[in-house]
Amino acid sequence: MKLVFPNGEHSQVLLSPGVNRIGSDPDSAAVLTQDGILPHHCEIHITSTGANLQVGVEGGPVTVNGKPVTDIMSLRAGDSIGIGPVVVAKYAIVEAARSAPSAGSPDEDSGATRVRMAVPKYVLRGVSGAVFSKVFPVTGPVVIGRAAECDISVPADEISRRHAMVKPTAEGLSVEDLGSSNGTYINNKRVQHGFLNPGDELRLDAVRFILVAPGMEMAARSPQAGRQAAATVVGRTSNTNKMQTWAMIMLAVAALLMIGLMIVKH
Repeated sequence: MKLVFPNGEHSQVLLSPGVNRIGSDPDSAAVLTQDGILPHHCEIHITSTGANLQVGVEGGPVTVNGKPVTDIMSLRAGDSIGIGPVVVAKYAIVEAARSAPSAGSPDEDSGATRVRMAVPKYVLRGVSGAVFSKVFPVTGPVVIGRAAECDISVPADEISRRHAMVKPTAEGLSVEDLGSSNGTYINNKRVQHGFLNPGDELRLDAVRFILVAPGMEMAARSPQAGRQAAATVVGRTSNTNKMQTWAMIMLAVAALLMIGLMIVKH
């Protein structure tokens, strides 16, 4: 991902995963010194599910496609971002260049280090309604709602357009209700702000998610898998015993019939 400044206010800026601050502060990812630009004017969060533009409490005026941003908004390729009174930037997605296949051995070491994708610390797994069986990695601020521009868009009438926001923190997954009509619940308790721990349930009216962490789901399934395997063995053993019992009964009946026939002949 990158920011392109068509009017030449700044050279293009490659955005890194995580928080990319934009402002007049020299430590910003994009340092803008024009009039009206605050030290921490805004920031762009790059996550595994996309990008969000956020204006903090110390931020300045920002628009996306002419619409003012008061808190947080998802970004899409081609969006026009107005920063302060004069700076305009375009959000673009950088396509990874594909190298031509080598004529050498497929096992040949090119010398380049392969970068392993980072495992998300938290994952929301849908367990009801339109999100059933779907998984949503959470590596940064994620807005859940009915609107198509939300990071997790849920096509359900009972969900508000911008229903809730979740964000990883040191204490767990922070949950904030964004003024929804039908409420946000953690383990059936309505909250305005709260925290999710692995195994907790997040409910937005009737739409439910379970928070899982890497390794947790496998551990949770192992006892169940063991019980299912044991049940299968017991079932097979039971069926085998039933067949053996019926075979013995049939042999006994046949023996009695033979004895009866021999008695009649004599």
